[in-house]
This record gives sequence, structure tokens and C-alpha cells, in this order.
Amino acid sequence: MNKLGKYFGEVRSELKKATWPWDPKEKGFKKYKQLIDSTVVVMIAMVLLGAYVATVDFAMRQFMTFLTTGF
Repeated sequence: MNKLGKYFGEVRSELKKATWPWDPKEKGFKKYKQLIDSTVVVMIAMVLLGAYVATVDFAMRQFMTFLTTGF
């Protein structure tokens, strides 16, 4: 039980050192502006990377089909 109390004490100590992606003084959705903006950036990056991988995959598949079916 003593180890558990020590663990939670250390967790609390570390969380106090952390910086959070919102301003605690703001109210409503303004409070989460940085968090929402960062999430949007990550989503856009995921879509762009997925489109790039899909395009390269399609091109390589077409190239390999061309090579294996003959000239």
C-alpha cells in the first residue's frame, strides 16, 4: 500500500511540472484552441501521408503489372 501511495505522489508531482495545451483561465471552447488546432494539423498530415502512400502504391502496382505481363 505504501508503494501505491508513493506512486500517486510522484504522478501528482510530475503532472504539476507538465505544460498543458490550453489556458486554464479561458472558458468554453477557447480554452482548447491550441489542442483543437494541433489535432487539425495532425489529421491533415495523416490524410496527406495516406494519399501519398496510396498513390505510390498504385503506381508501383501498375509498374509491376506492366513488367510481369510483358511489353
